[in-house]
Formats: sequence, structure tokens, C-alpha cells
Amino acid sequence: MGNALVLAGGGVAGIAWELGVLRGIADANPDLAARIIGADVVVGTSAGSSVAAQITAPATLDDLYAAQLSAETAEIEVDLDLPEMFQRYAAAIQGPAGVPPDPVEARRRMGALALSAATVGEPVRLAAVAARLPRPEWPDRNLLIPAVDANTGETVVFTRDSGVALVDAVAASCAVPGIWPPVTIGGRRFVDGGVRSGTNADLAAGADRILVVEPALADAPTPLGNLDDEIAALRPGETFVVFADQESVAAFGTNPLSPATRGPAARAGRAIGQAQAAAIAAFWR
Repeated sequence: MGNALVLAGGGVAGIAWELGVLRGIADANPDLAARIIGADVVVGTSAGSSVAAQITAPATLDDLYAAQLSAETAEIEVDLDLPEMFQRYAAAIQGPAGVPPDPVEARRRMGALALSAATVGEPVRLAAVAARLPRPEWPDRNLLIPAVDANTGETVVFTRDSGVALVDAVAASCAVPGIWPPVTIGGRRFVDGGVRSGTNADLAAGADRILVVEPALADAPTPLGNLDDEIAALRPGETFVVFADQESVAAFGTNPLSPATRGPAARAGRAIGQAQAAAIAAFWR
């Protein structure tokens, strides 16, 4: 199956940070960065779906990184109280007497939360996501973009063979419940792929090597999905995770959906990529 690149969720800050990580790897080892970007399988969830669509398009990493440093952006500013949002998520998925429901039911409840929320209109959100993409067509690559059916809780993995526009797939995977509108595809409403898992690393099962780029601390709580469990289900030694550090988390700030985080997060990610390049090179062979 070859090697796989897994790009996790993390908001607007996560997009910038992940591009920064790749740019930092290119600083230290351009050939390694090219091989990572050219991975046989690319899995992108939420913010990671935007990065995946960007790096698999005919766009240079230099240009993609530079765009994160530009003051000009089509990203939408939104108020966000992160602890309050996670409290709403926890309340939504708790079953009777605090017993968590099964995963599909938990996702359905998150979908119900998303469907009932007041957000910007779907066309407004789609335009902002479209502005991220260097081209609207799917790449001729094995690109996997997960999203969740808001009504049923079913996970759907969009690919170039799904008959779905790339911008719709990315917007669906980025539809943070309670913040952005669910995305309508084929009469169904879809929410963030992170409702299943912030990484969905298990979708890369079978790859010889899996590089996960995760804009969070290694010991950060994971209210939705669990990367450790996903890695445990893969073959031992086949996964390497690039985590954020404290400087990165400081760059993300209290609102990782704010466009103002882009520059600081991109620079913090670049430092991580430079520092981790040698270890990644030893793994990615």
C-alpha cells in the first residue's frame, strides 16, 4: 500500500500549523518533504482535509505557506469559547445517568446539535472553504476525506470516485458542529469528520508507514475519538506522530478558528518541522 500521510483537525490555526510543519521539513530536507507530500495515501480530517486538498493540488509549498502569513484571507471570523464548546459536546453525547452512548449514536447526537445551531449560511461557508483550494477538482491521488451524516451518525469517506465536488467534501469535513453549518450533499447533511475522530488514522490501515501530523499536545484530551486507540490497532512501529508543543499551543490561542492565528501558528509549525525532520527521515523510508 505504500506510505500514508494523516492530517488531523485543528481549525484555522491547525491548517496554518500543518502547512508550517511541512514547510519546516522542506527547510531541513526538501526531498523528504516532497516524498511526504507525494504519499501514496493522504487522509485529511477537518482542517486536515483543507491541507490535504492544498498539497495534492498543483500548488507549491512555498506559496501555500506564504498565504498563511498574508493579512488577506477569506476566512470568516467567529467567536468561540473553546471550553464552553467542549462542554456542549460532552452534554450532547452523554447517555442516561451519564453513560456514554455507542459511537454511532454519539455522532448522531452531535449531528443533531449541529442541525439546530444558528450559523452563517451554507453558501457563505462554502465560499470561504473554496477560497482555500488552489483548484476545485479532485487530484489524481488516493485522497480520503471523512465526514459524518448529521442525521444517522454514519461516517462517509469521500474520494475522487464519490461523485462529490471537492469543495463540498472539504467543507463537510470542516463543518464544526455548532459553529459552521452542516453541508448538503446529495440530499444529506454532513458535519465535521472530527466528530468520528480528530485524526481518523485508522483509515490508513495497511500502509507501510503512517505519518500523522496532529496540532495538539501529545497528552491533550481527545473528547472525540482516540489517536492512541487508532495507533494500537495498526501494526506496531508503523506510525510516527508529529505533535504540537507548548509554543504552538500558545500560537493557537484561545480561538483556533480565528484567522488571526494563521501567521503565529504557521511559524510555530515550521519550527516543529525543522526540529523533527531528522527523526521523520529515519522513519519515512
